[in-house]
Amino acid sequence: MSGPSFDALEIGSELPVFERTTGFAHWNRYAAVNDEFIDVHMDREAARAAGQPDVFGMGNLRIAYLHCALSDWLAGRGDVAEFAIQFRALNLLGDRLRTRARVVGKERAGGLEWIDVELGVVNQRGEETSPGTARLVLFTDGKARMPEPPP
Repeated sequence: MSGPSFDALEIGSELPVFERTTGFAHWNRYAAVNDEFIDVHMDREAARAAGQPDVFGMGNLRIAYLHCALSDWLAGRGDVAEFAIQFRALNLLGDRLRTRARVVGKERAGGLEWIDVELGVVNQRGEETSPGTARLVLFTDGKARMPEPPP
């Protein structure tokens, strides 16, 4: 099984980038899967009536980009146990979005290996649109084992 090794992983390690240029093709596919056909994402006049300069992408699509980056990096060796982001800017039609993720902590606790990650989505102007954090659990015995849910 490939994926990160707890012992080899260092604080400050950067995870690989997941990158996309936003556009109607991606938005339509995302909207179809999530039943998120909202006019401000597809119709310029609706977006302008809402006070925006043009159509803009779904915030949750950026969450999907981050999950893709984390999942690709974990390569079946772990899973996302906690995840939180803030939406601080819109992603507009044609924006080039790229994920960023950096290991900020790691620990062994409760028989599990935990990786803490600072992450976000940055546009082509270098503006952070969605800063956040994630806590990843590694599967130490090669088998999927999530932590017990809190009471």
